[in-house]
Amino acid sequence: MSAGSVEGSIATPAGDGAGGPREMMTISELAGEFGITPRTIRYYEEMGLLSPHRNTPTSQRLYDERDRARLKLILRGKRFGYSLAELADILELYDIDPTQGRQIMRTLEYGVRHIREIDERIEELEEIRKEMLEFATSFLEILEEQGEDGEFIARAREMVGMMEKKE
Repeated sequence: MSAGSVEGSIATPAGDGAGGPREMMTISELAGEFGITPRTIRYYEEMGLLSPHRNTPTSQRLYDERDRARLKLILRGKRFGYSLAELADILELYDIDPTQGRQIMRTLEYGVRHIREIDERIEELEEIRKEMLEFATSFLEILEEQGEDGEFIARAREMVGMMEKKE
């Protein structure tokens, strides 16, 4: 099974999924397809992640299906928290080993590290949430001890209640 047939894979897709190759695309067309700016694409080109063809008379950048697939991987990888250096490493492995074995293993190695970082961050956020709730509860107690009444205390209770809900 090629990486191109694995939906949601971070591996470089082999084709466009429509059964045939696409025509060359300009930088504006490629940027429009992915909802990014041409400047972003030029940056990835400067970083060596994309290598468009040049139309000699106009020097216009033209991108093929390989560039489109690489851009798709880059954007997905960035969304998953991969650095550009990690993505460059993964892309380079695809060029070295078209069977994708080494690329997949490296992607998994990076993925394990990122999952661990995410889990650590979740724990930190849960601790922060707990502390914030403790402060909110203590603030509400202060207001109640001060004899606050009416709409003001009702609104404070409502806000603490909203903080306590995990929706």
